[in-house]
Amino acid sequence: MSHEENPDFFKGRGAQVNTHNKFLKNKYVLDHIEGIDEPLLENSNTQLFEETPKKIVSESNSPDLSHMYSINPYQGCEHGCIYCYARNSHEYYGFSAGLDFERKIIIKPNAPQLLEQYFNKKNYKPVCIMLSGNTDCYQPVERKLKITQALLEVFWKYKNPVSIITKNNVILRDIDLLTDMARLNLVHVNISITSLNEQLRQKLEPRTVTATGRLAVVQKLSEKGIPVRVMAAPIIPGLNSNEVPNIIKAAADRGALAAGFTMVRLNGSIAEIFSDWIYKAFPDRAEKVLNMIRATHDGKLNDSDYGRRMSGEGKVAESIHQMFKMACKRFMGDRQMPEYDYSLFVPRKGKQTSMF
Repeated sequence: MSHEENPDFFKGRGAQVNTHNKFLKNKYVLDHIEGIDEPLLENSNTQLFEETPKKIVSESNSPDLSHMYSINPYQGCEHGCIYCYARNSHEYYGFSAGLDFERKIIIKPNAPQLLEQYFNKKNYKPVCIMLSGNTDCYQPVERKLKITQALLEVFWKYKNPVSIITKNNVILRDIDLLTDMARLNLVHVNISITSLNEQLRQKLEPRTVTATGRLAVVQKLSEKGIPVRVMAAPIIPGLNSNEVPNIIKAAADRGALAAGFTMVRLNGSIAEIFSDWIYKAFPDRAEKVLNMIRATHDGKLNDSDYGRRMSGEGKVAESIHQMFKMACKRFMGDRQMPEYDYSLFVPRKGKQTSMF
């Protein structure tokens, strides 16, 4: 039975279950209480929860992500990508990494003000800060809330370099600002493309822009001189691993300057969410795919070992790495992303200024 014929399949969502949150005593139960014939009532609409954090820039101390600074204006993501490693972080907010991650979105309206305060710290020295270190800063709700747009205006005001990673064409709304930043070497954009197969994309990432749409974004940004890297991520052996050369070629044909990839890793609750999903979405090859993922992570679905967790190891991983290198050499050639210019940063030493 395909997932389209499966009455228990949540259409338009990636996760098909709400997994248990290890931080909570209570568990999600989807069974009916005996004697009640009415269907289970569950709010399937997306809900927004406002947070007012005291700081907005996070610094990663992970050995394989050293000195990475990031901002996440949103937690949770309506895109619903089944493999997303950020799902686990939703449990810290008291939600599930499953359906809750896609339907309960935490927003941070004060992020731009906090970023400006960060730039005004007494001993601040400019560093590149990534937008979307965890969840997509251009997810659907950004069209209305414009928190990411306001953040970019702060980056531009202070001439501080920024790196963006997204899979949404909402970024084109800000193309004029990004063009100005690119002229001064203040921005890199990373566009994530997981598959060129539309049927696979719909199952893997149910609320995302099509691959054709994302390639159009690569082209439009590149035509404006905005440096773009394509991220073929994550690579899932047996699902999209054969597409690596085609993804890189398609992006290169549209002006991308570089490419990157990561191997899928099913840490924490994601192993349960992904396994449940693949048996429903691809029952004929579910076991094969799961075994190939295990083959890249020392026999486990969960892999937290630094240095290996995102690249994998073993023969399956090695063949994918080799295929990626050959494709980059063939289609990207000597292209490279420009260096950031940190010399343009405009400090407001000892004085708090505000745009708001």
